[in-house]
Amino acid sequence: MHAMINYPHIASMVFNTPLFATPTLVQAVRSVLEPRLLGRAHDLPQSLGMDSGGDEAREAQRVNQGARITVIPVHGVLVARRGHITAACEELVSYELLRNQISAALRNDSIEEIFLDFHTGGGHAMGCKELADFIRASTAIKPITAIVNFAAYSAGFYLAAACSRIIASPTAGVGSIGVIIETYEVSRWEEEIGIKYNTYFRGDHKNNGSPHEPITDQAVQEINGMLDNSYAEFTESVASYRNLEVSAIVDTQARLFRPKDALSLGLIDEIAPAQDVINAAVERYTSNPSTTPRNNRSIRAQARALDASCQL
Repeated sequence: MHAMINYPHIASMVFNTPLFATPTLVQAVRSVLEPRLLGRAHDLPQSLGMDSGGDEAREAQRVNQGARITVIPVHGVLVARRGHITAACEELVSYELLRNQISAALRNDSIEEIFLDFHTGGGHAMGCKELADFIRASTAIKPITAIVNFAAYSAGFYLAAACSRIIASPTAGVGSIGVIIETYEVSRWEEEIGIKYNTYFRGDHKNNGSPHEPITDQAVQEINGMLDNSYAEFTESVASYRNLEVSAIVDTQARLFRPKDALSLGLIDEIAPAQDVINAAVERYTSNPSTTPRNNRSIRAQARALDASCQL
């Protein structure tokens, strides 16, 4: 049984805040939130995004650990912290949870290589860079491979770009390297039904983006500032991770790419079916069970040091 979902609280993290997400994902989340915020929640779906396939993903992770690899699912809507959402929603995964799973894999002597299995349209800008930088630092300890199976868009691609390499399934999609902010305004609806909100505040920017009145030029200016900062951070980080020019990343203009085009642009490293990649890794390690790339004690020490220095 799912807990009661705090939709207004979720809305505060969806509207008026930078999102590394595809417009399709934003629209999907909005379609769930908007009717509930307006009191029209009759028989609408509970989903907030893509189905994570929770049980199947967890099973894949457990089975592959015995073969000296681990597969960590990065599925659905990406949020900063799971604790922000008061619901047991399988389609949400937090940067905090992913960081903990990667940290555990780094410390586990039996795991030689980490695979991140992506199927996401993105999510929060908040917390994304911190996790991406942690992933990039972690690749110095153990290889971390991104498998795009079948979508790594926006925040998903941000995280994938930080990995040691990116392998995309033949029908996968990557990209959407951009940032989006949505506001919502219900003043006309409130006027129609006879509701009037009186807001009192101190600080000129305190009421920016209020849904109870038309958006102001001041709020638009602030929103554009947030967009510029987040976009620069995103494009510069991806360019650094992928060893590309920032201008090349900006030139993608947040387009969605199929694997062949992504490969030609240097956004991915290889095209191969996800299961083939996993099978090859399992075979590689099971056929050479005594091969150890580094001293395990050294790896554990590096993992602990990284964990201490890169707290979210």
